[in-house]
Amino acid sequence: MPETVLIVEDEFFIAMDLQLMLEGYGWRVMGPVGTVKDALLLLETELPSVALLDVNLGRELVTPVAEYLKAHDVPFAVATAYDRPEQYGGEVLAGVPNAGKPTDERRLMAALMQLTGR
Repeated sequence: MPETVLIVEDEFFIAMDLQLMLEGYGWRVMGPVGTVKDALLLLETELPSVALLDVNLGRELVTPVAEYLKAHDVPFAVATAYDRPEQYGGEVLAGVPNAGKPTDERRLMAALMQLTGR
């Protein structure tokens, strides 16, 4: 059974690119979703193996999703251009892997491997 990854990204084309990349590596993608509300609704039905979060989702921050994931022991990475995402999204984002934005395949897979230990 493939590992699952929740993608929370509000930019449609970036979200689709991430989904295609990850599916190409055998991941099962939850979402992608572009809002905190949609992410939390998905998480009510299933917990992923890992999650990939954009810090800034338009007019909201991904912080509530990160806090939910942390409370449920789901590892997550961010995909952001911010060098210190915790300055924007709070302490819950301190020290998490950052796949960057824009991200490339190598950096994305390195972040996810860091989360899964593969």
